This record gives sequence, C-alpha cells and structure tokens, in this order.
Amino acid sequence: MNIQDIRKLFPILDQEVNGKPLVYLDSSATSQKPIQVIETVEKYYSEINSNVHRGVHTLGTRATDAYEGAREKVRKFINAKSTQEVIFTRGTTTSINTVAGSYAAANLKEGDEIVITYMEHHSNIIPWQQVAKRTGAILKYIDLQEDGTISLDDVRAQVTSNTKIVSVMQVSNVLGSINPIKEIAKIAHENGAVMVVDGAQSAPHMKIDVQDLDCDFLAFSGHKMCGPTGIGVLYGKKELLENMEPIEFGGEMIDFVHLQESTWKELPWKFEGGTPIIAGAVGLGAAIDFLNDIGLDNIAEYEHKLSAYALDKLSSVPGITIYGPKDPAKRAGLVTFNLEDVHPHDVATVLDAEGIAVRAGHHCAQPLMRWLKATATARASFYLYNTEEDIDKLVEGLVKTKEYFSDVF
Repeated sequence: MNIQDIRKLFPILDQEVNGKPLVYLDSSATSQKPIQVIETVEKYYSEINSNVHRGVHTLGTRATDAYEGAREKVRKFINAKSTQEVIFTRGTTTSINTVAGSYAAANLKEGDEIVITYMEHHSNIIPWQQVAKRTGAILKYIDLQEDGTISLDDVRAQVTSNTKIVSVMQVSNVLGSINPIKEIAKIAHENGAVMVVDGAQSAPHMKIDVQDLDCDFLAFSGHKMCGPTGIGVLYGKKELLENMEPIEFGGEMIDFVHLQESTWKELPWKFEGGTPIIAGAVGLGAAIDFLNDIGLDNIAEYEHKLSAYALDKLSSVPGITIYGPKDPAKRAGLVTFNLEDVHPHDVATVLDAEGIAVRAGHHCAQPLMRWLKATATARASFYLYNTEEDIDKLVEGLVKTKEYFSDVF
C-alpha cells in the first residue's frame, strides 16, 4: 500500500485549517484514526453494545467476544505468553500508576532504589516520586549523553543491589532517542530489580516482543497507535501480576463478596474493576489489525526515512537548534527544535496559521527541559500517513516564522 492510499484511509486529513491543507505533525501527542477503526467503534455501538462478562443474552455474548478478542490481538501484538498478562487500562499513565501503586507500594522499603532517567515523561516520574515518599525508597536518575542517548555504563553506575525497580521509556517523546531496553533489562535483572517500560512512543511505531525484551511490565496507550482515546494496556509477567493487589475495587473484579471481606477474580480481570472500556478495547483491536496489515517493520523503516529527511531539511533553517541524536538510525519519527529568539509557542502559532499542527511546550518532561537548558521546545512528530511534502511545508513555515519575527524585532 503506497502512502497516498494510506492517507485516504484517514478522513481527518482531508480538510483545511485556516484556509490551508492540514499538515498534521503532532502524532506523538495523539495519532489520527483510520476509517477501519472509526467504523469498528461505530459498529460496536450500533450493533453490539452491551456489558461484558455478565449477561448470557446474545448482545452480551457478542460484546464479551469482541472485548476478549481484542485482548488476544494485544497479546499477539506484543508477544505476551498469555492473555492473563494483558490488562486493559485507561492508558499509559494508569498502567504505570498501577505498577507503582500496587507492586511498588507492596515491595519497596526504606533505602530501596527506583532508577529512572532524566528524559522520562511526567507519567513515568510522578508515580515513582509518590511511592518513594510513601515507602522511604530513593529515586535515582540515569544521566544522559550529550546527544540525549543512554550509556549502558551510566545504567550500571546507577543500578545497584539496592535497586528494586528500573523504569525507562523505550522512545523519548522529546529527543526521539530509542533506548536499549533489552540491555537495560538485563542489567536490572542482574541486580534483582524488575524492569518497567513506558512504551507509549514505541508501540505505535515498531515491533515489541516482551519476551525478547524480558521486561517485567510494559505500558502503552491506544490513542497514539491509531486507536481510540481512553484505552491502554498494562502488560505484566504472570507471576508478578498474580502476587499484586488491585488498586481499584468494585464490580467486575470480584469473585465473592462477603460482609467483611471479598476475594478477587483471576487474572486479568482482578485489575479491571467496574464496567471496562469496551468500545475502546474493540477499537484498539481494529487499530492493531490495521497496523499489522501495514507492517510494523514497514512503518519503522518509513519513519526512519522521514526522520533522516527532516533532520537534513530542518538543518538548513537559520537559527534552528535540533535536540536529540543526529543519527536518524538512533531515533524515532520526531524532531524537537527551537528557533533562535522565537518562543516555541509563537512558532506553533505561526505554523498553525499555515495549516501546520506541531506541539509546543515542555511536553510533560520538565526535568528534561532543564537538562536541555530550555524552558520549552517545538516538536514535529511523524507517523505512517506523513510525507516528505509535509516536512517541506514545515521547513517553509519555519523560514516564514523566522522572517516574520526578524521583521518585527
């Protein structure tokens, strides 16, 4: 399938913004949805809609089959051993909070260590800060190389026999750097720690094999990978999940309720209290089908080419600073940058007037912004529906931005 055929599957791209054809370069924040996903969610609500795991009537059975069928698609997508290791959540944030609030809270004590990096998204910092406060554990940070990559020597320097949890994003949402998760997991395990992976920026763009990575937990969101908002996944090794307590209580997740105590359902349902995000899960299943049809390897290869093209073209813009690895082979499909003497919010505003959507701000990564010595940055992020022409328009827009502010000041 060629790029123009792919673009036709995304209805939202066929529109104008501020009188200009839309150039959507904010897929790291949320991806657009192909018609297959939109139609699947619509069909669920118009033909299947019912609660799951409860009724024996036809619609209830159809809904349960669709919901659990989506779980099996996720299992295959990440190569988990069992659907018992796949828990549906609201997204990456909820997934990481579940690990911190359940596993970490029960297993950490004063003096234990949690190790993360300076590049982490707030959703992979704040839960660990909070559990460290509650348990007396110590939160430590792996330093970054000058280009924003991670050195395994720095990992070894921070991960010790006192480390119980290592939690690292697989792809940085700011730097675009791809982190050596398999090697970090090996170091963690050699020191008796569990490995948590934030896969929010990797699951949409590359193949993930949790058994090959040997990670203990993996969190990712559906809305960044062509699926609906409000649905995400927590993968966990079965032996860990079985010994964890749920952090949400109510219907769906119980086995027996007595007057003074209750027991929980088996995995994965003990972590899915209340009516689950059924339509979201079904939509995520459709998104996985779509990505598999295109091929994750094909997506990764295409995005590497876009990144290389973008790095080359953006480097010609006067006064631009580009953050992250210069080698496109070491980064995913996004470029974060600043224009000299122009605030990134102003950059984004001028680009929006040209129909170009980019992200501006701290990208939920304030510690990394301080490490970069920047208050904020602009970010263009690509996906399988973007083209080199989109990047050309971005470059033209940045040149216009630079010229406009040079004239003003």
